[in-house]
Amino acid sequence: MIGYVTLGTNDLERAAKFYDPIAKEMGVGRMMEFDTFIAWGEFGGGAGIAATKPFDGGKASAGNGTMVAIEAKDKDQVQRLYDIALANGGTDEGGPGPRGEPDENGNVFYAAYFRDPDGNKLNAFLMAKDE
Repeated sequence: MIGYVTLGTNDLERAAKFYDPIAKEMGVGRMMEFDTFIAWGEFGGGAGIAATKPFDGGKASAGNGTMVAIEAKDKDQVQRLYDIALANGGTDEGGPGPRGEPDENGNVFYAAYFRDPDGNKLNAFLMAKDE
């Protein structure tokens, strides 16, 4: 249902340096690009993510309680996305690891949390067998 999520930025070039390698790890690139907006993803693919300077010309700010979740294919990719984020100006909000208790099938929510350089919160996650 969700086509893409847009996050505000005060520095589009800095945002691009953060999101380009994350998109590459996810196997996609830029799908739209304008002077004030870049979207990463694939037309006809899963949900994408975009960074934009606010239309009203005001300062971008992170939403309190707002988070974008990136579904990873395995635990190694959760780790890589977390490492990529921190290496490109992101900040730690909780390293990779299981969260909560396994469900009735032995699956556990496995995630890493980080913020982009503008303070927007993201996570990389998957449901995986508890090991």
